[in-house]
Amino acid sequence: MLNLERLRTLDALARHGSVSGAADGLHVTTSAVSQQLAKLEREVGQPLLARNGRGVRLTDAGRLLADHAARIISQVELAQADVEAQRGCAVGELRIGAFPTAMRGLLPQALAGLRAGHPELRVRVREQEPEESMAAVVRGDLDLALAIDWHNKRMPVPAELTRTHLLDDTVDIAVPAGHRLADRAGGSAGSGISLAECGDDDWISWNEGQFCHEWLVFTLRGTGIEPRIAHIAEEHHTQLAFVEAGLGVCVAPKLGRGPVPPGVRLLPVCDSVRRHVYAVWRADADRRPSIRAAVDALRQAAAGLR
Repeated sequence: MLNLERLRTLDALARHGSVSGAADGLHVTTSAVSQQLAKLEREVGQPLLARNGRGVRLTDAGRLLADHAARIISQVELAQADVEAQRGCAVGELRIGAFPTAMRGLLPQALAGLRAGHPELRVRVREQEPEESMAAVVRGDLDLALAIDWHNKRMPVPAELTRTHLLDDTVDIAVPAGHRLADRAGGSAGSGISLAECGDDDWISWNEGQFCHEWLVFTLRGTGIEPRIAHIAEEHHTQLAFVEAGLGVCVAPKLGRGPVPPGVRLLPVCDSVRRHVYAVWRADADRRPSIRAAVDALRQAAAGLR
């Protein structure tokens, strides 16, 4: 009889491509991964791994068993979802990943409501960029993720996932108080600025490769601007500090914004630049009461922000 936890270990190795990656995904040590795989090899009577430089690769038998392991684990998750649905209450553990502004501006209220309504449900939260958290949901490392895309650039969602819209997050352009456009601060969206008006400015952006950075470059180029990305900063508060120092301008989403430095002015954008915020989870976990409870709590929290 094949051991399910050892099959999970093999599946993690196949997905992550290395012993260390599998260990990180499973939250165990590399030694524990190696021991589980060695026991699995003894169970099947065939080598599942072969040396590949400093790492390892799956043998033909390893790839064959890993394919079966992925299907077995999916069926086990579906069975767990059915049993949880039959029980009818949200219990156990729920793992959520969220991008930084949602961690700050949406999740605290949602989790407080979830705890009040479902005290037996244990929630673990991890801050991650949307691409990473969605991949983690596909792998089974997370149960639910909060993700974003933009009104003019959608993020592809893997076919295995279900998603629901939570809110639209409008954004402003943050400029220094001495900026030539600063006197336009506080206007309505209809009387705001256009992105083209910031064509000569330096920009403070997110890390290269992140979806929001790619969106900014894509959008500015769409208005005929070749953006000058002068500085890279992960957190919005850091970006705003650079703006206050007169080092450039940045996009400032409203979700999780917090206090704005006194030397910064926020300019609405006349074409209503906005982000779509949504929750995603595995389609085969759709019947889990814990997923439904979490989504309901997120919707209620999002409604309070509109």
